Amino acid sequence: MVTVYYQDDTVRVTSDSVHAGGQRVPVAELTYVWHVRGRGSARSRSRLVGRGVLIFLLSIPPLVAMVCVLSLAYAAQDRGDWRLAATILGVCAVGALALIPFLELPLSWLDRSYDRGSGVYELWVQRAGQELMLLQIADAMRFGQIYRAVQRAVEQHGGDGR
Repeated sequence: MVTVYYQDDTVRVTSDSVHAGGQRVPVAELTYVWHVRGRGSARSRSRLVGRGVLIFLLSIPPLVAMVCVLSLAYAAQDRGDWRLAATILGVCAVGALALIPFLELPLSWLDRSYDRGSGVYELWVQRAGQELMLLQIADAMRFGQIYRAVQRAVEQHGGDGR
């Protein structure tokens, strides 16, 4: 009976073999499994730049609000009219609270960018005394799932995988 440890469109890890990158490697032939963080690709660098832009754009409204509050407080102090300042601050606070649900989408993009990572990850194996790179991807979460699946397959087959 064959156990499937991981499967997606391009990778399949079973108790018998590992299919990745157009290659099929029997688990019985694997003597060592390791991973390397490779050089970043254009895609991973663009993800890092996009993350920075998103953080910058999410930081602008609170900074502008702080400047406005300080300026309003300073102006109210000069004129001695705190009632108008308090009314404006109250309306702005209610407006800000009403806009909070619209932050869900950009914050989920930011969260997803951290899940995917900012580097390229390589899965290497030793087969018949030769080193072979099976996989190179930029998605950190997916890579972790695949790497752990290969380790489990090798461990269950009787190798140490390390």
